[in-house]
Amino acid sequence: MIPAGTHAFSPPNGQLMLKVFREGMAARMGHDLVFEVRRWSAKLVVDPEELSRSTLEATAEISSFDIVEATGGAKALGRGDKADIKKNIEEKILDTRRFPAISFNSTAVEMIDERQARIAGELTIAGTARPATMDLKLNDGRARGTMTVIQSQWGIKPFSAMMGALKVRDAVEVILEVPIPTGG
Repeated sequence: MIPAGTHAFSPPNGQLMLKVFREGMAARMGHDLVFEVRRWSAKLVVDPEELSRSTLEATAEISSFDIVEATGGAKALGRGDKADIKKNIEEKILDTRRFPAISFNSTAVEMIDERQARIAGELTIAGTARPATMDLKLNDGRARGTMTVIQSQWGIKPFSAMMGALKVRDAVEVILEVPIPTGG
């Protein structure tokens, strides 16, 4: 159980990751990617009287997305390839000049049991706010939140190449891992 009070998280006391997968007829040419978000923050307020009134707010700076793993592909992903991917994300896909961050603000918390919760909220990406849900599990002193984001639901067209034969899957996995606070 997470103790009552306000708890702040950011690197290095936690990790925010994004997993992006390839698909299409030429999928073997591309890479499945894992991004670590280097600049992010989250604030969790745990209400001891009624856990369902607890809140979570989180923000991630898009320019801090860093590829930490690339699997598959016809050839290894080089430094130039990583720079091209980052530029595509920042300039073409998410327009970071206008929308530099992604945010999540909870609207409801449902306790499933003492080790699991479902956090409903509003996720804002590229100026579009939509409902989203994060599943939270507590285990061995750590909290792990997972969320699946369907890019097209936020008006984002997933990257594609070779006339659509190689493309990024619409669903992106988001993983937040933080230590469980020990005091309020």
